[in-house]
Amino acid sequence: MITFENVSKIYDNGYGALKGVSFHIAKGEFVFLVGSSAAGKSTIIKLMMKEESATGGSIFINDIDVNALRHREIPYFRRTLGVVFQDFRLLPNKNVQENVAYAMEIVGASNKEIRKNVPLVLSQVGLSAKAKMYPHQLSGGEQQRVAIARAIVNNPVVLIADEPTGNLDPETAHEIMAIMEEINKRGTTVVMATHAENIVNDMKKRVIVVERGIITRDENEGGYGYVQSN
Repeated sequence: MITFENVSKIYDNGYGALKGVSFHIAKGEFVFLVGSSAAGKSTIIKLMMKEESATGGSIFINDIDVNALRHREIPYFRRTLGVVFQDFRLLPNKNVQENVAYAMEIVGASNKEIRKNVPLVLSQVGLSAKAKMYPHQLSGGEQQRVAIARAIVNNPVVLIADEPTGNLDPETAHEIMAIMEEINKRGTTVVMATHAENIVNDMKKRVIVVERGIITRDENEGGYGYVQSN
């Protein structure tokens, strides 16, 4: 499903963000990517999304050679991914239903598919009653639920979450993680970068620790453990 093989990333300023990183994530896994700030987590996420290109090594996602993608192929590749960010990134002039529908519109879904799928995913994240509300009328947790619904409405093979609970209180964060776990149970591979030690320890999923551009620990049913600070 996701394979990084001896991947390195050196930025134009000479900074080596990743140094020979290798791992494999199987279909249906739930993996936490943890590490201190500037450890390399965000670079791994950006490489998965083809926002950055690797300096060396190979990256395969769902049998696609990510490094070999041409510029015009990248938007189509990204349609196979669902992405959830810390800052929600909702469209303020669209209501909940329209924000989720927009993700289907841009991939060319029919009106019939949109009318069928949007209510289903809103129900899945517990927002059916707030379909007509706008982002500014929602709590942070509700906005993140909209972002998750938008990310999964096109049935992605991989859901990438970059600090999705970073702006939420602990109770709301756990509610969001329950939704993420349910999505994973339905077969979607989930990769989540996080600093949320309590969530990682409670959920006992696979944990990959990145420090100073290398993987220092990779264990199933792992905990946050010791993560070196800068």
